[in-house]
Amino acid sequence: MVQQLIRSKKVSDDIVEQLEHLILEGIFKPGSRLPAERKLAEEFGVSRPSVREALKKMVAKGLVISRQGGGNFVVESVGQLFRDPILSLYGDYPEAQRDLLEFRHTLEASCAYYAALRSNKLDLENLVQHFNVMKACYLNKQSTKNQEAEADAGFHLAIAEASHNMVLLQIMRMLFDLVKQNITSSIFCLYTGCKQTRDQLMEQHTALYEAILSRDAELAKTVAGDHINYVRQVLDELERDQKRIVQSERRHKGETKK
Repeated sequence: MVQQLIRSKKVSDDIVEQLEHLILEGIFKPGSRLPAERKLAEEFGVSRPSVREALKKMVAKGLVISRQGGGNFVVESVGQLFRDPILSLYGDYPEAQRDLLEFRHTLEASCAYYAALRSNKLDLENLVQHFNVMKACYLNKQSTKNQEAEADAGFHLAIAEASHNMVLLQIMRMLFDLVKQNITSSIFCLYTGCKQTRDQLMEQHTALYEAILSRDAELAKTVAGDHINYVRQVLDELERDQKRIVQSERRHKGETKK
């Protein structure tokens, strides 16, 4: 019988795996500072040299940036590579917002479904907090559109966190600024074109919130999808109305010149 030598895994490799898992779970967010070596050593029950070696491996993998005198930070490059080109596209092609709404329909419906199935007490407490912030913005007539969009996007991000799906969460985190921009544009257009939408949007968010709290996954998925569909429908109607106005103006100018 041929005996094979089994090489034991180094402590630093175990630390790397744990740190990677914490990043994937969203515990350590892109751009956030990692705890000090001493703190990590205490939490993992290992020596500081082992932590230091693990951090060097994380730097070599491109997951962590080490700043002299400033500590170690989770990189933002993955999110930036995903966001920046799309944000530039938005500046040149406003109609791309419709494409993002289609993507949000699939993404957020899935997040809502799994949040209803998997959320725990801490997740729900976080969701309640974000819902109350969003509700306060809607009730406060002095709130700016940017404040409302920030609260709205934060609420949807809290749902993604409660889904306990690492891929969905990371996509939502990477797209957070883009989603917030999309919500800001939508809010401005919706409120300008239809005054009743403010209450309807809040009712839709409340229905989504209650479906997740009641753990009705299918209802949460449906409500999340219906919410995005409603926004798309109203925006399409506003766009058609605007085109009719432009046509009427051109026709009027043509008749005036005769």
